Amino acid sequence: MFKLFTDCATRFIPEKSMKVLLGEAHEAMELLLSGKGKGADMRGWIDLPLYVDDVIKECNEIASSWAGKLDAVVVIGIGGSYLGAKCALKALSHTFSLGGMKPKPVIVFGGYSLSEDYMSDLLGYLKDKEFGVIVISKSGTTTEPAIAFRILKKVMLERFGPEVTRERIVAVTDGEKGALREMCKKYGYRSLAVPNAVGGRYSVLSSVGLLPIAMAGCDIRRFVEGAKDAMNVLLNDKSDENPVIQYAAIRNALYRQGKKIEVFVNYNPKLKYLGEWLKQLFAESEGKETKGLFPASLDLTTDLHSVGQYIQDGERTMFETAILAGSREVEVKIPEAEDNLDGLDYLKGRTLEEINSKAETGTRLAHVSGGVPNIYLKIDKVDEWNMGQLFYFFELSCAVSAYILGVNPFDQPGVDVYKNELYRLLGRPGYTD
Repeated sequence: MFKLFTDCATRFIPEKSMKVLLGEAHEAMELLLSGKGKGADMRGWIDLPLYVDDVIKECNEIASSWAGKLDAVVVIGIGGSYLGAKCALKALSHTFSLGGMKPKPVIVFGGYSLSEDYMSDLLGYLKDKEFGVIVISKSGTTTEPAIAFRILKKVMLERFGPEVTRERIVAVTDGEKGALREMCKKYGYRSLAVPNAVGGRYSVLSSVGLLPIAMAGCDIRRFVEGAKDAMNVLLNDKSDENPVIQYAAIRNALYRQGKKIEVFVNYNPKLKYLGEWLKQLFAESEGKETKGLFPASLDLTTDLHSVGQYIQDGERTMFETAILAGSREVEVKIPEAEDNLDGLDYLKGRTLEEINSKAETGTRLAHVSGGVPNIYLKIDKVDEWNMGQLFYFFELSCAVSAYILGVNPFDQPGVDVYKNELYRLLGRPGYTD
């Protein structure tokens, strides 16, 4: 089980305030589990790890049937329909892999941008490749993925013909209704259902995340087991030491003290897209009714040489949540140099992991001394089990935190405003006024 460390944050919070927030966190957890809170009909993700055995089998079957036969698979989706899968894939694959843990198929992503350059480059990349498509959309009408799917489907039909195209498309969509479901019925695409009570940003442990992750060659059963273990611990621990209770209480206590920005940081490039997933999870869940922390993410030590100056000496409106991970068992040591012109001989024989760990500790000490509270969470290594744990912990923490804030964790009315304006500007029927 991961470990949460809070002493570098609670020192900034008066004991009385912390006690109040811990109480509110327990109440928010009870509200979530009771099904009496806002958006209660979208809580299907809470016990999802218990009910995905059949989904795991089907995802692995599809992945096996495409393995070695296709050069590439395009995963089409936006927001929660792709961020969780991309986060897991980038974390679990070789750093310099083109996309996945095995040579074929390469996993690439589309439908999360309207950039003509991106689509042009994607089409150029696929020009001489045998490829398939996983299209993920509950409705099938969200602009970005719908456009990408229409374009790629036309390319597939022209190159491969209708029969091969049908075999190379899998849709992850609503089980009963929607444009994409109708396409599956009409054209015979294989499909997996998105659970009705699971929203996009809480869906990585469903078919939405599991199919692309399996396609990349990852062990999705181990991934779900990690989430299940976290679920069993976090839902049954009624104490103040429960990491979800602590984290939700601390971030809300700091918010009430004027901290407006939560910076998610990592010291391992494999976790870069965890920050991207966390930004969506917390921004869409909490950023409403003119409330909520603004989520940002940084890659350290890289960004210490850019925005690190601001964190140390800028406005005191932020706190940091660091996700720390041990490295693999292969050590990389600093070699001895004949001339020592770079002055690094004092580090000879020491591992990069040791130095990276010292950099993390030194950064935390510096930032805390500069008035930036720090929460940090440690996993022993980046693997499927630990990633499953992280996903479940943050999903549960986010929902509890949003209830403390007094908002619905499961809707996103602000996103609909953008969509409606886009439809109006494009002249979509019914949106021209």
